[in-house]
Amino acid sequence: MNTRTQLALAIGSILLFPAVAFAGIDFTAGDWKIDISGNVNAFYVGADCDNGPTATTAVVGGLACTGNRSTAVRNGLLPAALVFSATTHQDDYDVGVTIGLYPGINSSAAAGVNGPGLPSALQTPGIDARQAFFTIGQDWGSFKLGRDIGIFGKDAILDDMTLLGVGSVGNNAAPSNTSLGRIGLGYLYTDWEPQITYTTPNFSGFSASIGVFQPLDAEGSATYTRHSSPQIQGGVNYSWGDPKSSDLSGKVWVGGVSQKVSANNDDVAANDPAARTSFTGTGWDAGVKLDVAGFEGVLYGYTGKGIGTTGLFILPTSALGDKRDSNGGYAQLSYKFGRLKVGASYGESRLKLASDEKAFQSSSDLLKRNESAVGGLYYSLTKNVTLVGEYIDTKSDAWNGNRAKETTYAIGGIVFF
Repeated sequence: MNTRTQLALAIGSILLFPAVAFAGIDFTAGDWKIDISGNVNAFYVGADCDNGPTATTAVVGGLACTGNRSTAVRNGLLPAALVFSATTHQDDYDVGVTIGLYPGINSSAAAGVNGPGLPSALQTPGIDARQAFFTIGQDWGSFKLGRDIGIFGKDAILDDMTLLGVGSVGNNAAPSNTSLGRIGLGYLYTDWEPQITYTTPNFSGFSASIGVFQPLDAEGSATYTRHSSPQIQGGVNYSWGDPKSSDLSGKVWVGGVSQKVSANNDDVAANDPAARTSFTGTGWDAGVKLDVAGFEGVLYGYTGKGIGTTGLFILPTSALGDKRDSNGGYAQLSYKFGRLKVGASYGESRLKLASDEKAFQSSSDLLKRNESAVGGLYYSLTKNVTLVGEYIDTKSDAWNGNRAKETTYAIGGIVFF
């Protein structure tokens, strides 16, 4: 596997804990209300990878596996989780604190809990401490300070049905902390980032958020790693109805991200005097979710210039800093029969060549498209335990015609507490 693909898989495997309703364990200590919640999951996963002639050459940024067939017992799109939250009201302010620890069940290699796993004897899994933030607010809204999930692309992954399952796996022979689900196959991964974010009060279903975030390096480039300004993310949401009591409920959302990345001057001079000294990546996304009489549908799309694919600022530019356009989306439909939910979804993420790369299109092994189709069964054995069965078909195409195919099945379950 090439370095850029490893970067994509590493970022794509840093998954999140979902906004799923469950009881949790809560108690009061002095002025504070303490809540402890989490999940544990495990799946038996079989992946049939492509050994065809075009799969032997790398698809840079491709997510479908190549090589031999593999089986694994692993986490799905979610790692396990143990989340501690505390809330209080002091001097007319609502104050909250959250620390989230996310261990996997698979052994970790030296690359860390979000890199490729190490399935050998006498190893141990790692803990991904992805959440550590506090909030303070009043009637005017609230501020969040610390590390938490981003705004751009957040709803896309929270509404992905594979969140409770597996989706595409990418690297099943050495499982990492999580699978990919539909990351890089219909949306960019929102990630967990240090941030200071303001969120408005809820105005009859409307709310908005905007924040300054820790800027990210341009992955796949050793040149664009300097930051003189923060990353900006924002979004607007509107929701209506209650799926448990309304015949029609749903939500719509719009989000955006923008960030400037500058080059190390020594690297620019060493590479090419024509290289750009900086670039600004921008992206927009929008989606809608509807619940109607047992049916649930999700339609989502995104577009960007210089924000890359799979994760934010992965493969965003050419070697000279010329921005690559990217776009994609997914459609999902499910229906619930009593305790059983049957779902199907299709999505793809596309990456275009930069203007200075188009002359080399016929020889470029850069990703052109990652796509997947998923069929899933999700059975609520109890209110906290869900049994899952999925079948996933994944394809990765390069601009030079190289293609890799992956077919995967997953059987397992997840429990929330």
